[in-house]
Amino acid sequence: MTKSLALLLVFALACARPAPTSTAVASDWTSVEADATRALREAYSLPPAEWPAPTLDAGVEHRELGLLVAPPRDTSPETRAKEELGQLLFFDARLSGSGQLACASCHDAELGFGDGRATSFGHGALPLARNAPSLWNTGLRRAWFWDGRADSLERQAEMVLGNAREMANDPAKIVATVASSRGYRERFSTAFGSKDVAMERILQALAAFERTLVSDGSSDFDRFLAGQRDALSDEAVRGLHLFRTKARCLNCHNGPLFSDEQFHNLGLTYYGRELEDLGRYNVTRDPTDVGRFRTPSLRNLGRTGPYMHNGLFELDGVINMYSAGMPTITPKEEQREDPLFPVKSPLLQRLDLAPDERADLKAFLLSLTERKRRIRAPELPAIGDVAD
Repeated sequence: MTKSLALLLVFALACARPAPTSTAVASDWTSVEADATRALREAYSLPPAEWPAPTLDAGVEHRELGLLVAPPRDTSPETRAKEELGQLLFFDARLSGSGQLACASCHDAELGFGDGRATSFGHGALPLARNAPSLWNTGLRRAWFWDGRADSLERQAEMVLGNAREMANDPAKIVATVASSRGYRERFSTAFGSKDVAMERILQALAAFERTLVSDGSSDFDRFLAGQRDALSDEAVRGLHLFRTKARCLNCHNGPLFSDEQFHNLGLTYYGRELEDLGRYNVTRDPTDVGRFRTPSLRNLGRTGPYMHNGLFELDGVINMYSAGMPTITPKEEQREDPLFPVKSPLLQRLDLAPDERADLKAFLLSLTERKRRIRAPELPAIGDVAD
């Protein structure tokens, strides 16, 4: 028996004892709980490869949690110039059709690069249908948007800039606006070797800046993994074990990014109702994709609420919904032969987490939040000075 399994057995046996009903033995029960937590902490102080076996469904790849290792960053002067140019463009509302909406309007550094709203405001202050995803670690994703309709950061930016409900601008007008600025033309020269402004270059610069938004290892969980064993509270350690076992979170939120980068139906399609959203199906037209949305990363969770594709839930609500197995809808008589009737993922099961288990799980999830980093809006170049 491995050391981690032996420690886990101690924990399981301790937790198997029923809670005392008499105050006379309450102190003994507290001691048992403390011993169980110590055993669990010791088990998770081992390298992740030696952690207790997780609860995974058949066919789910075991991708263990861990420190996020970003690809080596290009530190050349040209790349740095592109990143700085992209940061200016990211904060520049003049790229929008109204002149009032920047990328940073929906992806605010102060709000975890989301906007803290259930769904964002778009062009003309009209509400959009979906929650603004956080941009932390966005350069490490495989697909973008909740439905995965963009296959690159550059394409994602292009689609937002041109979307009539979002930034609502025409590529030619965007290029003309940026090219009318001496300050921007000088920065394009530094970044690309010439002052020529093109939409492709604008998109490349925006993507270069967004790829700099990478986790810095300052979360309690990352510090715990790095060897600071007191970085996680007892509640968070118990929550980590629940996350990987009884709560079944690792089935979808796995790997260092806490996401399997796949698409799942959580029962929140609102099929045939006011908030209906068919998700991935709108991209693929595959009936099996109805109601499927991309698994979000859980890193920086404490700053990226509210949650889900429609932003309808706070963290306690999310945990309660998962504990209940998420909503299950049954077809009405007239829907029984409907090929688009949504089917909830079989990975979702009723958990019936006790109140203390939900509290422990929440403590762990919040331990994924990093120190607050402020990225202030830069001073933007003037526009309209065409002559060099």
